[in-house]
Amino acid sequence: MSDSDMNQSNWRAERWKERWNERYAPEEEAEMTPEELTERGQSLERIHNKLALLPDQPGCYLMKNREGTIIYVGKAKVLKNRVRSYFSGSHDGKTQRLVSEIRDFEYIVTSSNMEALILECNLIKKHHPRYNVLLKDDKTFPYIKITNERHPRLEVTRRVLKDKAKYFGPYPNGFAAQQTKKLLDRLYPLRKCSTMPDRVCLYYHIGQCLAPCEYEVTESEYEDMVQEISKFLSGGHEEIKKELRRKMEEAAEELQFERAKEFRDQLMSIQAIMEKQNINTADQLDRDVFGFAVDKGWMCVQILYVRQGKMIERHATKFPFYGEAYDDFMSFVTQYYSENPALPREILLPNPDPVETEESVDAAEPSESLMPVTDVEVSEENKAGADALQEWLKVKVHIPKRGLKKQMIGMAIENARVTLDEKFKLLERSEERTLGAAERLGAALGIGSARRIEAFDNSNIQGSDPVSAMVVFIDGKPAKKEYRKYKVRTVQGPDDYETMREVIRRRYERVLKEQLEQPDMIVVDGGKGQMSAALDVLENELGLAIPVCGLVKDNKHKTAQLMAGDPPEVVPLGRDSQEFYLLQRIQDEVHRFAITFHRERRAKSMVTSALDSIPGIGEKRRKMLLKHFGSLKKIREAAVEDFRQVGIGEKLARTILSSLRDEEEQHEAVADDEPYEEKIRE
Repeated sequence: MSDSDMNQSNWRAERWKERWNERYAPEEEAEMTPEELTERGQSLERIHNKLALLPDQPGCYLMKNREGTIIYVGKAKVLKNRVRSYFSGSHDGKTQRLVSEIRDFEYIVTSSNMEALILECNLIKKHHPRYNVLLKDDKTFPYIKITNERHPRLEVTRRVLKDKAKYFGPYPNGFAAQQTKKLLDRLYPLRKCSTMPDRVCLYYHIGQCLAPCEYEVTESEYEDMVQEISKFLSGGHEEIKKELRRKMEEAAEELQFERAKEFRDQLMSIQAIMEKQNINTADQLDRDVFGFAVDKGWMCVQILYVRQGKMIERHATKFPFYGEAYDDFMSFVTQYYSENPALPREILLPNPDPVETEESVDAAEPSESLMPVTDVEVSEENKAGADALQEWLKVKVHIPKRGLKKQMIGMAIENARVTLDEKFKLLERSEERTLGAAERLGAALGIGSARRIEAFDNSNIQGSDPVSAMVVFIDGKPAKKEYRKYKVRTVQGPDDYETMREVIRRRYERVLKEQLEQPDMIVVDGGKGQMSAALDVLENELGLAIPVCGLVKDNKHKTAQLMAGDPPEVVPLGRDSQEFYLLQRIQDEVHRFAITFHRERRAKSMVTSALDSIPGIGEKRRKMLLKHFGSLKKIREAAVEDFRQVGIGEKLARTILSSLRDEEEQHEAVADDEPYEEKIRE
């Protein structure tokens, strides 16, 4: 290499690093140590050297972060062009985030686009890269399965195995699959039991099972039924309907009206399940129609299921994406079909970059054009992806350019857009109900901000087992990791004011001691008395100036008013305002948390006191009894003889049973007089 070539190469390398630093460095450098900056510079040098060696062949590339973890897997028709595109040009915010983490990459050359497609799918499943679209296991679709057994059964499953069984689907949801199976169970009397019983069951008596457990059923009978079910699930339900209609008419002529009614109900069930439709196509093929939309870094993929020319259902999946939109969409489609044994006859994919041509829509076939649609050209890159998918799946994969199929793609895309719009509108509404409500609540109270709210509630029954609880809401949302429970230590009897004093003191002494974040406002479940008790401790004992509000309930134990200030006054809030709804959620949550804790405490104390108060039962025997019987209830229901297994004689056993049953009767008498519910305070 000449000196001029060397200088030119060095100039290009320096210019490349300069552009990289302009785009990605400023935000990172502020948080990086000198060692990390040095490591990043070395990584950029290594990446630049490897970019020059990329081949002009198809394959897959694996992007790695600082720790060497694979964070993204992609495929390319030409590796050199695709991988270089990550390190040149401009990207949106989410792609910049991916690229800024890349410190190295690897690539695997394949002989064709199809091999690259399959390899990408396998690598994603193996490494689960952070920035790839991942079709989670819990997103698998249900299938109807005819088992490969001596006496076959129908079942709904989400696991597809290589067990020589016949699978039909996928169905868009479990309900659709279960409804179809329910119909088939009524039409075809296959075995229903997972294990063969000893005698006939109800299914035999209602005509939904041939009872192979008791009667011989030939293979030819099963074969005929399996073929009819397969024909039905493959779209041949019209022939089944004709046969049922013929049987219904014959039964009616023979005055077997109940039998005729059964056939009529079966016909109506087929009509309801199999003929839901929005669009009809004349060719009656099974198709999966895909469309996708992107917005704010999220993608929604919409699948329209067309069976026998009729659109019967749709399914939407939403996820964040980080790479190129169409690449991630194709990655989703590839994963979707990677373990799908029940493929349609045709798959329709959208073209993300339509280019208008001069061809008139009049050239479209009349039967395939319901509305004017401009013809489009399909880019070579997208066509290569569709061809690779077609070669792999061995079914027709088509990117329609006009007519009804293009219209169906448009319907899928529009549904995807609507689904994303709904997602963001719900997020905006949630923001309005949480952060916005907290801000307006702070403004109504004149405290500026109510970002962090801590709420308290007490719980006891006639002073027994008194407890208190605190919940925390941050930006209008519950922060459950910061919830706290309190066992009341110093208060005897049902004294809510002193209980509030103790709990407020304990909480904010700890806040001061450990320098924890202080709340913008404190909410107590009660009126003027509880507010005064809390303010007295905060101001006079701890020297804190935190606003305290009280929530007053109505006679139905529902949030009625907010009180604030010193002296306390009612804060006027509209009953239909989001601020009022936020207060209701806070009061309901702290009440639920306190009541749950109180019930746990009371249940434990009841077990302890009930057994410990019996003469002859110490801690060792109490633990032994609970371990053997499992609960206080089961001990109470045991017979005298049952206690011999734990080494307790007849006399002591009778004493235990007598004491426990007497205590239960006393508890029921108290419960009738005082409901098990927290007292309503002013």
